[in-house]
Amino acid sequence: MNWGSPAEFFAMGGYALYVWGSFGVCAIALIMEPILVGKRRSEVLRSLRRAALADQLEDEGNKAG
Repeated sequence: MNWGSPAEFFAMGGYALYVWGSFGVCAIALIMEPILVGKRRSEVLRSLRRAALADQLEDEGNKAG
């Protein structure tokens, strides 16, 4: 494709809303995915720590009783 000016490039032959909207949605997804993965990871680690502490306390309670 050959565009005569930057305005023609950004207009994308009348499909600018679709093209730039698609790029925007993709960019948002690429930015949000690592953030959400990190959040899920920290939640899982917190849950595992809580379960390990509960097991430890249960084992100590069984030894005492």
